[in-house]
Amino acid sequence: MTIRPHPAALAAAALLAPAFAAHAQPAPARPAAKPYVVEWVYRVKYGYQAEWWNIFQTYQIAILDREKQLGYVTGYTVTRPGLHTSEDARWDYRVIITYPNPAGAEHESEVDHQLFADRAAEARAEQRRWELTANHWDLPIQDVDPHAAED
Repeated sequence: MTIRPHPAALAAAALLAPAFAAHAQPAPARPAAKPYVVEWVYRVKYGYQAEWWNIFQTYQIAILDREKQLGYVTGYTVTRPGLHTSEDARWDYRVIITYPNPAGAEHESEVDHQLFADRAAEARAEQRRWELTANHWDLPIQDVDPHAAED
């Protein structure tokens, strides 16, 4: 005697097979890309903060905004101190930029050239900004889990 499956049972098995297969073999999870964070810090000569900031906004902030629109930068913040410190520890502007990955940080020059066709005017303004900069550093930074073991 031959046992034949009911046609409705065959149809149900055909519909449910992909769902069972998906549960049986989960796709391997990809680790999320770790963001790349860089801090720019500037100390400006006394009395020139407004002029320096105007130039910085014109060029650097415009570039960061465009990089954000294009997805090269995921976010940035600009801070300045609310009080004063000793001269050796003084800084005037701190910019913390978050890129999706280290490759995101490689597009500044490309975007700069797209935004500012008058290369000579930009070069003069940037030269002036650097003349007004008393000290500066760029530093990749990373968050530290205070509860994790030290690497």
